[in-house]
Amino acid sequence: MGLDEQIERANRRAVELGAAHPRAVSARYDNRVGRIVIHLSSRLDVTFSPRDAEGLEHATPAQLEPIEISPSGFGIHFPKLDADIYLPALLEGFLGSKRWMAGRLGADGGRSKSAAKASAARKNGRAGGRPRKNATAAMA
Repeated sequence: MGLDEQIERANRRAVELGAAHPRAVSARYDNRVGRIVIHLSSRLDVTFSPRDAEGLEHATPAQLEPIEISPSGFGIHFPKLDADIYLPALLEGFLGSKRWMAGRLGADGGRSKSAAKASAARKNGRAGGRPRKNATAAMA
C-alpha cells in the first residue's frame, strides 16, 4: 500500500469518526463549581470533577486553565499538566487508562458498606478479631 493510499484511508476513517461522535467546541474549568465543562458540537455539555480524571486528580484550579482542544475536536489537553483526555472515551465513561480506572474502582469497593461486609466484620470480631502477626514472621 502506497503512501497516498494510506493517507486516503486515514482521511476516510477521520470522516467516519467525525460523523459518529460529537466534537469538543469549547472547554473550560468552572472554578465556581469545581468542574471541567466541555461544550460539544451536538450542543450538549459534559461536566466532570478533575479529581475523577487520570492526570488531573491532584491539579490546582490554576493548573486547569487554559484547556486546549485538538484540531479534530476529539482531544482535550491541559498544557500546565501535560495531561490529555480523549473525548470519545470520556463519553463512554472512561476517565483514564484501564489500569487507573480499575484501581479507582477497587479503592471504592474497599470503602463500600454492605450488609455482607458488616456481617463478616461482626463475625470476625466475635472470633477474636484479626489474628495478631507472629513476631518472627513480622521480622522476616
